[in-house]
Amino acid sequence: MSQDVERVYTVNLGKVLLSPNNQRAKRAVNVIKEFARHHLKIEQVKIEEDVSHLLWARGIKHPPRKIRLRMTKTDEGYVLVSKYEGEEESIEKEEEKTEPQKVEPSQVEPEKEEQSLKVEPEPAAKPEPAAKPEPAAKPEPADKPEPAAKPDDAPEFFKKKDEEIKKKPKSKSKD
Repeated sequence: MSQDVERVYTVNLGKVLLSPNNQRAKRAVNVIKEFARHHLKIEQVKIEEDVSHLLWARGIKHPPRKIRLRMTKTDEGYVLVSKYEGEEESIEKEEEKTEPQKVEPSQVEPEKEEQSLKVEPEPAAKPEPAAKPEPAAKPEPADKPEPAAKPDDAPEFFKKKDEEIKKKPKSKSKD
């Protein structure tokens, strides 16, 4: 009698991130084995190569946060952990549902004719933009840009300082 029991689980590997960077993928393998032992109540667990490749794909430091797995109890007395591929099938079915249904060619042709009639009036309205656009008005160049601060606008304190500096003769260095 076959006692194969097959279940699909999503294993959260968030706890793996608490371990040191250089041990995370190894810890992920151990977390999956612990999970299988806990849920399927069998001590011996074997992980397929595909699952191992998923865990190690981004290196030892960056395993996935969660992983969808199929766990199967076998007659030999161990749990076989394999990659769950049912999601791909369901995604394909959803894509098929979202694709538009095929319409008979006789129905499509009148719609195309109506669309072509709608497209024809548009070129008749387009000659107006074909005329030369007027050049943009250029700002009149100023003779001289005004300085940010005029010397006359300076406070009295600075005026006095400037006068004192101008009065003092510059000393010559003897080098």
